[in-house]
Amino acid sequence: MLLGLVCFCLYAGAASVILLKFFDHKGPNLKLSYLLAVIALALHAWLLNSDIFVSMGENLSMLNVASLVAWLISLTMLLAAFTMPNTILLPVVYSFSGVIILLDLFIPDAHIMHIGVQPKLMIHIGLALFAYACLGIALLYALQLAYINMRLKEKKASLLHSSLPPLMMVEGILFKLLTVGTILLTLSLISGFMFLENMFAQGQAHKTILSILAWLVFSVELFGHFKFGWRGKPIIFATILGSVLLSLAYFGSRFVKEIILS
Repeated sequence: MLLGLVCFCLYAGAASVILLKFFDHKGPNLKLSYLLAVIALALHAWLLNSDIFVSMGENLSMLNVASLVAWLISLTMLLAAFTMPNTILLPVVYSFSGVIILLDLFIPDAHIMHIGVQPKLMIHIGLALFAYACLGIALLYALQLAYINMRLKEKKASLLHSSLPPLMMVEGILFKLLTVGTILLTLSLISGFMFLENMFAQGQAHKTILSILAWLVFSVELFGHFKFGWRGKPIIFATILGSVLLSLAYFGSRFVKEIILS
């Protein structure tokens, strides 16, 4: 409990350091924010290890999976911060990770699996987690793209002094993330059909159908961009729609079973 609260405070501190000075002409103290985030990620990893790997198997409850995804996204975004413009997204990512840790502390739950004796299942789950994390980051860039578009239309002077990156650069990163995420999602679906007995069995059908719908949205979005030059609002809307479908596939029924009905 204590380490979880410390981890939350570190994430909150890392986010606050950026937010409080984001529009300042000197910019935020990124070194301090990175230091706090690194310590938070290390504690978060320790918490994940103790929460997931239990004596009976692997506890892949909804909140543990969400915490793992949050950790993957936070780690990726922190590493990307040294080469890609994502300062405005870091407070969002850190805040999400902090909130998930708090929820996991105060809403304990268990969903025990035995992945260690099922390497094929481990491959499928790993691909699914990385696909969701990558497309989750793509969603953040789509929201950043929408925000930059809005600020440019309003011609806000503060935009010139903020840490916002160039519009075209954000758009380029978004499509790279969408491409990689869609490929991972494709591999995840293929591995599911290959390694799992029945992807349309009771309790699994909605996940499969929603995941396929999300895959179709992302695939059409990418095809439209590379074939017809789609960009702007249609791309942002499609990315949000695909992410919502994928979130419902991954967490929808488990949220009802593990949180609402528990």
